[in-house]
Amino acid sequence: MGDPDNKSQIWHIYSSSAELQTPFEAVYGLEICMTSLDKEKASVFFKENTCSAALMTKESGIRNILPQSDICDFDFDPCGYSMNGIEGNAISTIHVTPEDGFSYASFEAVGYAFKDITLTQLVERVLTCFQPNEFSVALHTNVHGEKLVEKFPLDIEGYFCNDKSYEVLGEGGAVMYHTFVQSDYRASPRSTLRCCSSWSDEENSDEVEEI
Repeated sequence: MGDPDNKSQIWHIYSSSAELQTPFEAVYGLEICMTSLDKEKASVFFKENTCSAALMTKESGIRNILPQSDICDFDFDPCGYSMNGIEGNAISTIHVTPEDGFSYASFEAVGYAFKDITLTQLVERVLTCFQPNEFSVALHTNVHGEKLVEKFPLDIEGYFCNDKSYEVLGEGGAVMYHTFVQSDYRASPRSTLRCCSSWSDEENSDEVEEI
């Protein structure tokens, strides 16, 4: 999925599924990949600036993304950060490599229904912690044929969306994939999220699972 002319921006999905005999509730899996992080935001994840993982979680704002979750966090020497969060049946994880020139952060969450907090609100909370120049959002559901793009519209302040893809995954549900660029940002040759406009709304009966 993604712009076929930009090989560094292709999102690969693998799926396997079988028809179930009993109904089940929808499960959503969210992945956000961010590059070119704001230098000041990234500096929090250097041990010389922030001496513990607990302080990184607090001072970066990560604690505010899903405030009711229980977090197990870890800092790396000399820099870097990871965390895993649990909230009921839902889980989340964050990984950060903050070095200038190839800074990157990822956020993943599975099991949230986006009722108390909308998808846009959750994405904006994550972006507040890192303020990336570019990022992508992938949302997967196990419900066959669900219209994710219509149910979860994304309108992110300060960014424009320049690529959208949507696929139905046979009995395996559906996935949507968006890329965003900061409104006043021009991508550099080093960027792994170079973007250009396209829209794909093809249905695919291949049975695959998101990675």
